[in-house]
Amino acid sequence: MSKIIGDIQKNCKEVIRASVNNYKGRDIFDLRVFYEDDQGEHKPTKKGIAFSVETFNKVFELMKKAKMQIINKN
Repeated sequence: MSKIIGDIQKNCKEVIRASVNNYKGRDIFDLRVFYEDDQGEHKPTKKGIAFSVETFNKVFELMKKAKMQIINKN
């Protein structure tokens, strides 16, 4: 089971795709770079990271802190 959450255009041929998948009975969050092949289909690359829901929650908290750091610099 794979549920695509969304894509962010990285460049003219690549997107960063966020998805939720099930691996060995556990839900995981996957953030991966996909490239566009000659037929226009997006194919996964090795570039990316996947982690458990528990780790996702911790990463999300760190990203919120990073966002505040960025906002406070400007």
